[in-house]
Amino acid sequence: MKADQYVTVAREGVHESEINRSRFLCALAPAATEREAQEFVARIRKEHLTASHNCYAYVIGADASVQKASDDGEPGGTAGVPMLQMLTRRDIRYAVAVVTRYYGGVKLGAGGLIRAYGGVVGEALDVLGTVTRHRYRLVTVTVDHQRAGKTENDLRSTGRTVLGVRYGAAVEIEVALPEADLPAFGAWLADSTAGSATLTEGGETYAP
Repeated sequence: MKADQYVTVAREGVHESEINRSRFLCALAPAATEREAQEFVARIRKEHLTASHNCYAYVIGADASVQKASDDGEPGGTAGVPMLQMLTRRDIRYAVAVVTRYYGGVKLGAGGLIRAYGGVVGEALDVLGTVTRHRYRLVTVTVDHQRAGKTENDLRSTGRTVLGVRYGAAVEIEVALPEADLPAFGAWLADSTAGSATLTEGGETYAP
C-alpha cells in the first residue's frame, strides 16, 4: 500500500556546525531517484576533496524502499547509520544528506561521532525546512468549449488543484484529487456541468 503522504527537504542547502574543533558540514537535497542521490554525493565529495570524511545517507521512495548509508572511513556505524536514522525518524523521503568532516585534532569517540553526525543532519533539516507532499489521483475532465471556462473557474474556486488545460476538439482539464474525494468529485462534476462532462482517471502524483 502506498503512503498517502511523505515529508522531504524543502530545498538544497548546507548547514555547518563545529564540535570539538572539527567542522561538520551537512549538505541536504531533495532527490527523486537513487541516481540523483548518488550524483549529489559525488558532487559534494568533489567540492571537499581535502576533507577527512564525506559520509552520506539517503532515503528514496514514499515508502522508504531504498535506504543507503556510508561511514566513509569513520568507525563502522558511527556516521552513515545515525544520519540515516535521523532522516527516517523525521519521516524524510526522497532526500540525500552528505556530512563532510574536517578533523580538528580532538577525537570524539564512538558516542560523540554518533551524536555529531546524527545531530548535524537534524539541525540542517530544521534550518533548511521540510515540505509535506500528499498523494493525489490525476483525473482528466473533458468538457465542450462553451462550458470549459466556467468549469475551470468552478474547479479553482472550490479549491481543486488544476494542473493544466488542453484545447482540442474538446477541452481537457487535468486535476489532482485526494483519492478519498473521487466519488464526491464525480457527483459534483455531473451536477455543475449538467452531466455534459466526462471524467477519466489517470495515474498518481505527489504534490504539496
